[in-house]
This record gives sequence, C-alpha cells and structure tokens, in this order.
Amino acid sequence: MRSSPFPWTGRRRRGLAALLTVCALLCAGLLTATGTAGAREAAWTPKPSPMTTPWTNQVPVDNPLPEYPRPQLTRSDWVNLNGIWDFAVTAAGAGQPGSFPDQIRVPFPAESALSGIQRKITQNDKLWYKRTFTVPSNWNGRRVQLNFGASDWRTTVWVNGQQAGALHSGGYDSFTYDITPFLNGGTNTIVVSVWDPTETGGQAVGKQRIRDVTPHPGGGIFYTASSGIWQTVWLEPTASAHITRLDMVPNLTNNTLKVTVRGAGVNGHQARVTITSGSTTVGSATGPVGSEFTVSIPNPRLWSPEDPFLYDVKADLLSGTTVTDSVGSYTGMRSITVGKVDGVMRTLLNGKFVFQTGTLDQGYWPDGLYTAPTDAALKYDLQKHKDLGFNMVRKHIKVEPQRWFYWADKLGLLVWQDMPSMDLRTPDAAARVQWEAEYDRIIDQHRSSPSVVMWVNQNEGWGQYDQARIANEVKAYDPSRLVNNMSGVNCCGSVDGGNGDVIDNHIYVGPGVTTPTATRAAVLGEFGGLGFKVPGHEWYPGGGFSYEDQPSLTALNNRFVGLIDAIRENQMPAGLSASVYTEITDLENEVNGLLTYDRQVVKVDQARVKAANQALIAASRNPAPPVTLPTDQNKSLRVTTPGHTNKYLRHKDGAAFTEVVDANSSGLLKNDATWKIVPGLADSRCYSFESRNFPGEYLRHRDFRVYKEGGDGSALFKADATWCAVQGAGGVRLSAYNFPGQYLRHYYSELWLATPGGSHAWDNPNTFTEDTTWAVENPWAP
Repeated sequence: MRSSPFPWTGRRRRGLAALLTVCALLCAGLLTATGTAGAREAAWTPKPSPMTTPWTNQVPVDNPLPEYPRPQLTRSDWVNLNGIWDFAVTAAGAGQPGSFPDQIRVPFPAESALSGIQRKITQNDKLWYKRTFTVPSNWNGRRVQLNFGASDWRTTVWVNGQQAGALHSGGYDSFTYDITPFLNGGTNTIVVSVWDPTETGGQAVGKQRIRDVTPHPGGGIFYTASSGIWQTVWLEPTASAHITRLDMVPNLTNNTLKVTVRGAGVNGHQARVTITSGSTTVGSATGPVGSEFTVSIPNPRLWSPEDPFLYDVKADLLSGTTVTDSVGSYTGMRSITVGKVDGVMRTLLNGKFVFQTGTLDQGYWPDGLYTAPTDAALKYDLQKHKDLGFNMVRKHIKVEPQRWFYWADKLGLLVWQDMPSMDLRTPDAAARVQWEAEYDRIIDQHRSSPSVVMWVNQNEGWGQYDQARIANEVKAYDPSRLVNNMSGVNCCGSVDGGNGDVIDNHIYVGPGVTTPTATRAAVLGEFGGLGFKVPGHEWYPGGGFSYEDQPSLTALNNRFVGLIDAIRENQMPAGLSASVYTEITDLENEVNGLLTYDRQVVKVDQARVKAANQALIAASRNPAPPVTLPTDQNKSLRVTTPGHTNKYLRHKDGAAFTEVVDANSSGLLKNDATWKIVPGLADSRCYSFESRNFPGEYLRHRDFRVYKEGGDGSALFKADATWCAVQGAGGVRLSAYNFPGQYLRHYYSELWLATPGGSHAWDNPNTFTEDTTWAVENPWAP
C-alpha cells in the first residue's frame, strides 16, 4: 500500500518526500520575500467562520494546502503559490483595477471565511487577484508551467502584463499555462481575473447559488456559492518536451495495464512506463507517445475497498536513450462492469457482485465552502465513510481536487462521480457546448483513478437534455466505467434516456423498490435523509430541515440501521445493486447528515452502523437462499415472541389480531386462524394470504393497520395484500411488497405494518424482531 503520492520506495522515498516538503517551503519563502508578503500577512486576517471545524484554526496564513496537488502526475520540483494575494472586486465589465485594496488567502473562495473576504459575489462582479514571484535559479533552461487546480468560472491570467493564453471557462477542471515567454528574469507579477455568474449564467454550477455568506434561513438543498480560485495554484518547471497526462486503464482479462502517455513538444519521442510494488519491478514497456500500449502485470493484486492496493508507476519520456522528462504516478488493478448473476443484472467489481453502500457527499465546508481547510480535512470525510462501513461514495454534482481522489484510491472507496449540473432550466446551445466540453476534461483528468467506477451524467432532470446521446458518448469516451444517464429517473420531471448501465431511483425516505431491467442494474441513487439537530452544531440554529426528523439519537440510530437492514433483507435480494444514503454531513440548512456540518459530532453509533453495512456487503457476496412458503395450502401463522407462542394470527370483524388457539377453541376461531397461502397478487415471487372461511378476502395493510378485505382488482389492493418472505430466527418475517422493510407485526394483539426505528407506537423497538417473526404451521382448520 502506498504511503505517499511520490514514486520512490523505502527509506529513499521517505527521505526524498521530506526533502521535497522542505524544498516546497523554502521555495514558497523565496517567492514571498520578493514582494510585500510580510505586510500583507500582518494586515490579513480570516473572517469569523459560521461554524468551526477541527481544522479551521490549523490553516497556515501564507502556506495553506502545502501538499503536492496532483498525485497521479508528480514532479519533484514545484512551487506552491497558495497564500496571501492582493485582491479587488470590480464591476463585471471593468478592466484591471488601478489598486488592489484587499488581501485574500488563496485558494479559498471569496465567499468563505477562510479567504478573509467573505462577501457575496454576484454576476455583476469581477474578482481580481495579484501577486509577485521569482523563478528559482535552478530552473534556468526549463519551461515554467503555471497550474490552476480549479477556478470558478471564467478565468483570465496575465504575467507581467501579457495575457497567458486563452481565457479558461470552467469551474471544476484544472488548466495550465506555459508562462516562459512572459518571464523577466527577476520579480514577476501575476494578475488573475475571474467572473462567476453562478446560477444566472448557463454553466455547470452544481449546488451553488448566489446567497448571503452568513447563516440565513431557507436555502433548501442549495448552498452558498464558491467564486474564484478554489484549488491550489502552483509553478512547475518542465523540459520543452514533457509529459502532460497519463491515461491508465487496467485490463483484467489479460492482466495488463493499458497506458497512453500524452505530452507537449514530443515529436520523435517514445514513452517508457515502469510499474513497481515496493522495490520490485513488476512490469515495464515502451511505446509511442500519444498512443495506447500495454504493460504486463503478472498475477496482479486486485484493488478493492477491502484491499486498496496501489502500484507505483513511473513514466519516462525518451529521446533515443536520453530521458527528457519523468513523472511519478500510481494505479490500481480492478474492473467494473454489469452482468447477470442468477438471472439478475448486477454491478460487478472484479467480476463479482459486491453491493455498493455509500452516501451522498456534497463536499462543502462551513469555513472554506468548496475548499476543505486542510488535506487532513479532505481525507476525513472519506475516512469516516470507511469507519462507518461504507464502501462507496457518490460525489454529488461537484468535482473535488485531485488529492481527494488520491485519498479515495488509497483508502478504498468506490466513487460515483457526478458531472456538476447546470441550473434547473433547459440550457441553450452555448451552455450545452460548454457543459459537454468541461465534462470531457473532467473525465480526462480523473480517468486513471481506480476508485472512480461510475460517471453520473445528470441528476433529477436539472438542466436535462439529450440524455441518451450523452450517455452513449460518455460510454464511448470512457468504456472502462459504468455510466448513469440520469440519477433519479423517477423524480422531479426527469426523463430517462433508457440507456446506460444502471437504472437509478431516488426514494425518500425509502428504500422503496427499484427494479433492474434486462440491460441495466438497479441502484438507489438517493434515499434516507433522516434528520437530527445537534444543539451548538447547527449552521442556522433552528432552521435546518430533513426528510424525516428523528426525536432522539437513539431513534436516529434505530431508523438508520433499520433502513440498511431492510436493503439487506428485501431490496438487495429483489435485485438492488447499490444504495446512496443522504447524506454524510449536515449542510447549511440541511440536518440530515450522519455527521454535523462542522464535523465535530458523529451523530450515529459508528460501530452499529459499520456492522449493518458490513452485514449488507457480506450478504451480497454470500446470499442466503430465498425463503419459500408452500403455496395453495392452508396454514396457520403462530407468534414466536416468548410468552405468547400459543397465539395465532386471526381475523375478527374484518381486522387482524392475534389470539390463543388450542384444541378446545371453537370451530369459528380455528377457521379465522387459518389462511391459504397463494402466489402474491402483485408479484408471484412473494405471497398473499387468503382467508379460509372468506375466500377472495386477503390479509392486507391499510394506513398501517392490517385487515382482512376483499379485493377490488386495483393495483393498490394487490400490492397491499402481497407480502415477501424474509428469513427470521425460528420462523419467517413478512415484509410489505410495496413498503419493503416494513413488517407484519403483532402489537397488543393487533396487527400492524411496523417500521424498524419508526415513530409510531407499534414501531416500538422492544421485541421488534420477535414480534415480526411468524412460525408457519399446520392449519387449525384443514
């Protein structure tokens, strides 16, 4: 397992990594010494954060996020430009200002407290950044690249008064300028302008909306915008001929890694790729730059959430036998496909069905908004997924810095990566061209990450268009991953393109029913949303909402574990392959997180949640045989709760009860306690229970109470009168067909449809499992 994103191994790797850290710090010091950094730092202070995370006060003033930002394309020489920049805001149409009266801490968005600005930015504003730097003398003779991790949205860069290439439009992809022609050999000045119209423009915005930057009521499921530079900015020297990207695709059918080394100024060059495990070289190959070639990896150790093993990769650019450029990287050997298992279309990891259980991860921070305060904070949310037993995360309509993907790769989490959506309205032609071009660049920048297993194109119809075409094009652009043409095809006016690898429903609170098709696996793209407000840890005290508030932490734990157990017992055996719980943390006015927004409190019982998730994953690997009941036979259902095992399910005056039945009971009672088990009226894989002495009348739930009623032929009645069998200890549990995870329960002799962790009296957790388990026995009235 890798201990750093650099390609060296053993003691030499640790020593060089430490040396690089020192070098980065020294270089940063050299840079700031050339300008007015001391005065800027003395004048600059952060703004008060609405909520304080454990990392808020750990952010260095002039060296925030000092880690090398691009772990899958590393070089030893680089200089971090994060820190205090001069800053100004002008009208959107204005030119460069004559003065920069403020200071901002890059790379935190202008709306954030950690930036030191914390002001609302609208479509009428343009942001301006300025700083100076000198190029280290040992870079002489090399090209100098100026890299931006991300800047939202339209960014223009000048170096020493000259524009460095074309303006960049896009809020989620990285970009680079070769600034060598503009350097002066001494103190150089960078000026950056950014215009971000957020939802008033047509571009990808995700959940960003123009809002007040301090806590306020409302806001719903949308959050404070993050304008301007929001990922690391850095300088890097390269040769004239240099590598710009590595595309790596594992192929488990022949145990090879397909590699494409891309570069600039590379005419006449070859590429050599070497793969190592520790100090052992496991494969090496040479091929043309810009074209795919393969590296053999015999008997590969497969990457998975349980064993996220990463190989080190080194790519050399060769001119004859001379190495002109080298970069470090890493890769994981794994496959992700769909295929039939026992006749059901499933998602397959490394050729096997493994249920994917994860959360919706929005990636917001109360102190830094889009930008996590530190690398440890960036890692924290992913580590919490692992601690809670999840094996997957859906990154929801935001794209994180590349170090986030590194941590997902290293920790072992399957990633569903959403393309950030446009505004809810139908986009015009220009917006579509921009959105698709940015999507391609995002895929390119993250296509080598082993954790990324699915591209999610659109969400709940927001800005939807050409769903089928886009899904086909994304699949053709990256055939090595699953494609989800629309997450939430059942929601909010969305239109299913009908293609892609999965069919994805959103069901709150759920889990509900999502059914696979002959060509697509079934996934639950969103469910849950259970809420609990933790006093002292609310973004807007008293203003948070959820999809179902819980009265206590005990209730929250019971309800959440009940949902996971329901998926294990019902939805997964019926064909569900994955589920995404809403959500990992609270967000602004949302309080349905497993953690508070400030990451100070884990609301749920971590050990209990982890056990539930692990049981779900284990059940997908080793499924229990289906529970079958004898059909077209009369049977009686006996209570299994200790102290009540002489009671049977019977009907009386049209309602269902339990009552003691024995040999001396009346013939009427024995008839009332006898049911004919028949194939389910709504689904023959499940069951219906027909009254023996009232043929044509069935056991059905209505408004939670359970009755014996005659059918009216409606789909609703058939669904209400259909029960699916789940294995219980010493009997069978009967789950409602149309409300999976809600069970037939006796409660004070009455029969109810009960929910684990539910809020009704009949959902009481005491003896819940026993009360919902029935022994199927010989009939009292044959």
